[in-house]
Amino acid sequence: MDLRELARRIDHTLLRPEAGEEDIKRLCAEALRYGFFAVCVNPVYVPLAVETLRGSPVKVCTVVGFPLGANSVVTKVVEARQAAREGAEEFDLVLNLGALKDRRFSYLREELKAVRETVKEICPQGVLKVILETSLLTREEKLKGCELVLEVGAEFVKTSTGFGPGGATVEDVKLLRQAVGDRAGVKAAGGIKTLKDLLSMLEAGADRIGSSSAAKIMRELQQG
Repeated sequence: MDLRELARRIDHTLLRPEAGEEDIKRLCAEALRYGFFAVCVNPVYVPLAVETLRGSPVKVCTVVGFPLGANSVVTKVVEARQAAREGAEEFDLVLNLGALKDRRFSYLREELKAVRETVKEICPQGVLKVILETSLLTREEKLKGCELVLEVGAEFVKTSTGFGPGGATVEDVKLLRQAVGDRAGVKAAGGIKTLKDLLSMLEAGADRIGSSSAAKIMRELQQG
C-alpha cells in the first residue's frame, strides 16, 4: 500500500476538549498535506473545518452524543442536524451503551434510525458511523451492536471514542469485521499512535482508521 492509498484510509482526528481554532486549522492543513480522507472535529468546529477545507477532497467528520452516548434521542438528532446543515458529511455517533446493556433494543433502533434519517435528509451522501466503545462491552453486546448497525443501514461500526478505558484492539476489529461482513465498514479508533498500530488494524480488517497521531504516523512512514 503506497503513501497516498494509506492516507485515504485515515480520519485525522482532534477531539481534545482544550483544542482551539488554531489547532483545528493545523489539523486541516495536515489533512491537505498528506491527503487524509477526513478530519474529525467536535461539532463546534464543523463550520471552521468546512471553510478551511472548501474545494478540497478532504471530508469533514464530526461526533454525535460524544463521548458518553448518554444523550437523549432528541439531543442527538438536533446535534446531527446542525452539523449536517453546517457542512459535515460524516457523523460518528456514540451508541447509548446503557441501553445496550439493558437490552433495550427497540430504543436503540429508534435512536440509530432517527439520526440516520436526519443525516440523509440534509446530506444524502452522509455517512453514519456507530461507536460501540468496545472496551466496555461483552462479546455478545459487541455482536448485538453490529446487528443493530446493519438493521438500520448505518455505513460503519466503530470501535472506540478514544476517551473510554481502552481503545481499538486487533481482536475487536476482527470480531466486528466478521460480524458485519461486507455489509458495513469497520473503523478502528482509540490508541492508534504508530505505523505498526495502524497497519495491524488494517490487517485485522479495518476499512478506516481514526487517529490523532495521523501526521506523526505519515512522517514515520516517509522516513522509512
